[in-house]
Amino acid sequence: MSSSFNIGVLLLFLFVQMVIGANPLYHFCSTNSGNFTPYSPYDQSLNKLLGNLHYKTPPNGSGMSFAGPYQAQTFGLSLCQGDVSSEVCASCFVNASAEIRKHCPNNKAATIWYDQCLLKYSSSNFFGQIDNEFKFYLLNINNVSDPTLFNLETKRLLTSLSNTVYADPRMYAAGAIDLEGSKKLYGLVQCTRDLSSGNCKTCLDNAINDRPSCCDGKEGGRVVGRSCNIRYETYPFVNA
Repeated sequence: MSSSFNIGVLLLFLFVQMVIGANPLYHFCSTNSGNFTPYSPYDQSLNKLLGNLHYKTPPNGSGMSFAGPYQAQTFGLSLCQGDVSSEVCASCFVNASAEIRKHCPNNKAATIWYDQCLLKYSSSNFFGQIDNEFKFYLLNINNVSDPTLFNLETKRLLTSLSNTVYADPRMYAAGAIDLEGSKKLYGLVQCTRDLSSGNCKTCLDNAINDRPSCCDGKEGGRVVGRSCNIRYETYPFVNA
């Protein structure tokens, strides 16, 4: 399987606020980097890496680390949604680190997503690179009354957030715009913090361009990748 292989997975369901400890949104066990055996040097490196990220993540909302000798090195990052508390971030990371080992027990590269956090590791140094190997889409099954206008407003909001996210050290931006009547549209964009501001913008712009293929005319949607993600809804879904 080529490292540039792109996968789009379309998951159809009504968005609900997930409870910490519930099942992850999705997980991806990469086959590009091969497998490892239990108690091997790579297994030991991975355990050390997860320990490092557990220490770094909650205070900052993100962590990056690598561990192990040259032939058994592993690289990883963790990212919590920019609006969550350090306590929620810590709980999400603990669940993610346990579940990713269950779902991808022998894969040298894997990623797991929750509503509140992301955890990713690999035997290759991926820091600073936009990762397009895998992405998935989530959508709200409710249709809007005027898809053309709503799609334009959605792109306007997400593009505006994408244009400002580089100024936030969290690589995170959220906001809202008024729709017709008293309705509002809420949006969120976020990048992993290993990316440069330029690569973050490129990743988000690509995600925004992907949105119509999954979520055209829907009240809510997400494009979720391993380097960035976008989300929009007609109800507030982030903490103030």
